[in-house]
Amino acid sequence: MGFGSIRNDKKKRMKISFIINMTISILTLNIILMTIFGIRVIYGYEPSFLVAGVPIYSYFTTQSNVFVGIVSFIFANREYLVLKGKKKEVPRNIYILKMVATASVSLTFFIVFAFLGFVVNGGHASLLNDNNLFFHLIIPVISIMNFIFLEKTDTIKFKHVFLGLLPTILYEIYYSLNVFIHYKNGVVNPSTDPYFFFKKRIPYTIYCTTCNVSSYIFINLYYLED
Repeated sequence: MGFGSIRNDKKKRMKISFIINMTISILTLNIILMTIFGIRVIYGYEPSFLVAGVPIYSYFTTQSNVFVGIVSFIFANREYLVLKGKKKEVPRNIYILKMVATASVSLTFFIVFAFLGFVVNGGHASLLNDNNLFFHLIIPVISIMNFIFLEKTDTIKFKHVFLGLLPTILYEIYYSLNVFIHYKNGVVNPSTDPYFFFKKRIPYTIYCTTCNVSSYIFINLYYLED
């Protein structure tokens, strides 16, 4: 049985997608809890509720991974009901929510490999170390691939593209307000600028928006081919 046969069989795609979505949600929950309680996959116990002096929940990385984990669980629940014949199909609004979540976590992936890896000490390797390997690579890639190849639907339209910008826009508002509130004597508090956007004097709003649009279009290419 080749991948072509799976692509053309909606039920098979949904079964595999259900397993992957449950895996994403369970994996996300476990890695988040492990990080909060200081349990590291490779290097043992080390409290990590704070990263570079910043609470982990303040990072878009954490927020996007939690978001995609929760949405994947919701999506898997609806897939289960469809597979059991209790529901006819996964509702459009849940598909759209899944797209937004996937766009968010794909932004995390692109920012890490297109920007942060070149400006942080230790480079890309430091961003793929231990639990971050899951946050920055494994969960985003699994989410993107699942969305592209297994969750194809004609209920999603190109007009929904801009909904994928919402998480980034909201985070940009929070990020900039937090920076300016703690801005003193012409100096940016490092704990409010964990992504170095102000320190490196990068127009981060344009950069993040461009990355988000690019990543969103990327993960929608499979849909837009019709």
